[in-house]
Amino acid sequence: MKKLIFFSGAGVSEESGIPTFRDRLGLWDISDPEDVASKRAWKDNREEVLEFHNKMRRKVLESSPNQAHNLIAQLENDYDVLVITQNVDDLHERAGSRKVIHVHGKILESRSTVNPKLVYPCFEDINIGDKCEKGSQLRPNVIWFNEDLNENELKFCVKQVKECDYLVVIGTSLSVYPANQLINYISDEAELVIIDPNAESFEIRRRNITIIPTIASEGMKIFLDHFSVS
Repeated sequence: MKKLIFFSGAGVSEESGIPTFRDRLGLWDISDPEDVASKRAWKDNREEVLEFHNKMRRKVLESSPNQAHNLIAQLENDYDVLVITQNVDDLHERAGSRKVIHVHGKILESRSTVNPKLVYPCFEDINIGDKCEKGSQLRPNVIWFNEDLNENELKFCVKQVKECDYLVVIGTSLSVYPANQLINYISDEAELVIIDPNAESFEIRRRNITIIPTIASEGMKIFLDHFSVS
């Protein structure tokens, strides 16, 4: 059975009405993302950080998977499919994808500020005074700027990319380090497919690469229509 990996970014969820991170900053009239998504911001202004993420969580909860999410999930009927996503929403799971790794965390979870292993489901706002079982303030379980990704997860993702037959990069500009380094581990024999409206500007040179310069849902239809994944 062919192994397909989808490496997804904000462009996939944007079609469901979830603004990209930069767009959300614009709504707040914020130019520096570290003002609402960093340990510095958490130390200086916890209320603003929590409200920014609370609004994001509310938007995720009112959104639904789009055609791109659904088509990716449907491929599990015939292929070994893994989704590695930079998105913190759960739209891949709601579409039916069963193997999803969130390298930047999950907005529908909270975690302890004293012990990052204490993680809880979170479908309501997090407020000042909401505490974990150890008595420490809860925060969103997402990766902020200058925080490290889960090392074991990242190693697992690298191993999977090395072994895949197709790596489909969809809805991401490949600008966020270190997750964007995953494509460097694809084998020479595997097929790399880039689906993004700006894909033609990506500086990626290798054989077995296909560029589909369009939005995620249209790109997935093109991928399924023109590729024989057998």
